[in-house]
Amino acid sequence: MIKKIDHIGLAVENLNEAAAFFEDIFAMPASGEENFGELIFSFLPLEGAELEVLQSTEQEGQIAKFIQKRGQGIHHIALEVDDIQGELDRLKAKGVKLINEKPYLNAHKEKVAFLHPKSTFGVLIELVQKGE
Repeated sequence: MIKKIDHIGLAVENLNEAAAFFEDIFAMPASGEENFGELIFSFLPLEGAELEVLQSTEQEGQIAKFIQKRGQGIHHIALEVDDIQGELDRLKAKGVKLINEKPYLNAHKEKVAFLHPKSTFGVLIELVQKGE
């Protein structure tokens, strides 16, 4: 079951510039910079959700390629779920194309998996199951 929007991921060319912008313009202080694979990112808190600002550290990284094709902006919407594997199985049975058939652990040790945007009206959707 989908519980809520967990976060919205924003692809940016410069993490520090983007975080400073949101802090200055909207008084949204960024969390500390984190690394995961080829990504550096920060979270900006909102009531009930967060913005995740993502920068690629490699020219051929997924965020860098996204920006080359589409420019900076919304990369994905993350939805919190109770049972990620159950949701993946249910969605696959309904014909939704999955990027990840099995969840994996993100930098915060949460289970995550992505749905292919071809099945979700062009929107990359991440499912997130918070830790116990």
